[in-house]
Amino acid sequence: MKKIIYGALVLLLLFGQTIAAKQIPIEAFSAGSKYSQVRLSPTGEYLSFTSDVEGRDSLVVLELATNKIVNVVRFSGNSEVGYYEWVNDERLALQKLYLKGWTDHPLYYGEIFGIDADGSGGKYLVGYQGEMQTGSRLKKATPLYGTSYILDPLVNDEKHMLVYTIPWSASKEPTTVVYRVNVKTGVRKRITRSPSRMAAFLTDNQGHVRVSLSTDDYINQTIHIRDNDKDDWREFKLNANLTDISLHAFDGSGKKIYITASESGEAEGVFELNLGSGKVKKLLQDEEVSPKKLWVDNVNHELFAVELEPGYPTYAFVDNTAKMTQRLKDLIQSLPGEQIHLVSTTVDATKSIVLARSDINPGTYYLYHADKNQLQFLFNTKEGIDHRLMAETKPVSFKARDGLEIHGYLTLPFNKEAKNLPLVVMPHGGPHGPRDWWGFDSDAQLLANRGIAVLKVNFRGSGGYGRAFEHAGHQKWGSAIQHDIIDATKYVIEQGYADPKNMCIMGASFGGYSALQSSIIEPDMFKCAIGVVGVYDLPLMFEEGDVAARSTGQRYLTQVLGTDEAKLKAYSPSYNIDKLKAPVLIVHGGDDERAPIEQAESLVDALKKAKHPYEYMLLENEGHGFYKPEHRADYYKRVLAFLDEHLVL
Repeated sequence: MKKIIYGALVLLLLFGQTIAAKQIPIEAFSAGSKYSQVRLSPTGEYLSFTSDVEGRDSLVVLELATNKIVNVVRFSGNSEVGYYEWVNDERLALQKLYLKGWTDHPLYYGEIFGIDADGSGGKYLVGYQGEMQTGSRLKKATPLYGTSYILDPLVNDEKHMLVYTIPWSASKEPTTVVYRVNVKTGVRKRITRSPSRMAAFLTDNQGHVRVSLSTDDYINQTIHIRDNDKDDWREFKLNANLTDISLHAFDGSGKKIYITASESGEAEGVFELNLGSGKVKKLLQDEEVSPKKLWVDNVNHELFAVELEPGYPTYAFVDNTAKMTQRLKDLIQSLPGEQIHLVSTTVDATKSIVLARSDINPGTYYLYHADKNQLQFLFNTKEGIDHRLMAETKPVSFKARDGLEIHGYLTLPFNKEAKNLPLVVMPHGGPHGPRDWWGFDSDAQLLANRGIAVLKVNFRGSGGYGRAFEHAGHQKWGSAIQHDIIDATKYVIEQGYADPKNMCIMGASFGGYSALQSSIIEPDMFKCAIGVVGVYDLPLMFEEGDVAARSTGQRYLTQVLGTDEAKLKAYSPSYNIDKLKAPVLIVHGGDDERAPIEQAESLVDALKKAKHPYEYMLLENEGHGFYKPEHRADYYKRVLAFLDEHLVL
């Protein structure tokens, strides 16, 4: 590639310079991505992306031949563009989101619009308040009462796309429905109803809905299959004992599918499943981690690479002779130190959108031209971030007190000796399912830019390491999980990175719970604790919030927390303030449905009663996380002020 030489020269210039540490404004970290959802139209005539325009995401369409903007899609009022797809060479389908009161996180009510690349043919296609028809014989428009998502854009069918809908009904968990929708008129036809509640679907390469996967408790799963759109669903029995199944894609023959699954609770592997015989063939399995992403060629539908992240990102190549394998390898070589994603490729594979990012780079988009074997720079996702001043993030691993191997990431301030540093421990949310990854993180980079090291821990219960590891955290929220976080902190102290007398802990969601609970277990370890949109009262989780509202959610809580009220209270910060020494900052969203405001109020009441020092920041119109950049900036300022008060920086 021509770009390889240029990239190498740039790297030599950068590392040949001595760059002084510089404090970057908070707003650079709190700002959202300037460019996202970058895609090519199927034939590569257009390039599209979403971008913030006056506080709302808009869709921009660029004609590649002229490099001119041909259309900007903006919804009126308090609405913005959400997820979108190219549904044929000239037309896009896009979600309409609502910003509640202009200050809240976006809400989606299942509305999908269609529009041509040049801005013509705008039409409300799917939703509860438009002029949709359920069949060509019906003249009266009938709305669709449900939350709808694009299942398959059917790029080879210029007239239709597939959507699946979660109906609005008395049931919290209804059976999902798939419709074929005309992308010009919105006329729709029901293709199938799921054979079980809240099922996910997989379409074959001709757009037929062939596979369904569902669960009643987020743990046990059922697969149903059918041969074509006219057949009834039948339960599929695997000739293997697999759990934690995820559907990914059909192969080129249409007779097999690629899935990820686990055999005995270990990290998930990649399997090829024959739908005719039920036979399962293992293609790849890592000893430590489950795949992060499967890369399937969208032209011949063959799996060519598997992305893994045991520490630093890595790739396993399934087919070394495949065209897309060589493309990905060339891109990795031409952009050293970057994690490479082929986020969009034309149907003839002549062009690809490439996203390169790393621990110090929030993201750079390129356009790859196969005919020239050349990369063309497009844009950086964040403005105001100088990657030369960002902090390195390095993988760490250690043995917990019971011998279990635990992994994590340590971000070390730029141009500062990695010794006896002030430290903030930052446990992630979940706890079951999410995990921390290597890569650019605004929270960690902001603190590192102020001279603070940041430790993240993939404690037991985290996703990505297999069911056995995840289940090892069940009913141990307040004990073994917190011991992993505490042991990780002791490990970086032993390695000389952190000053044991100069540490705080902060986190969001379950991380907020951990910030308080770890400080209760080890009251002399942390100088302060920051809980963000956290849960602090475990018995209350069964009564309030969107998880408790569903029967599957109740079963999930019973599985991961147990029902012993005495134990739940013993593991709840709200009931154990007498054991806490660290001053507390609580930050919460007034419209949080996952960790409702009652959770913060429970903790505040307990802190008041105990006359324990605390600060409380309420963002009334935010939810489970802070959407507006100005709210994130205010939050960051409050956090930095709190840390400055309690840490020696």
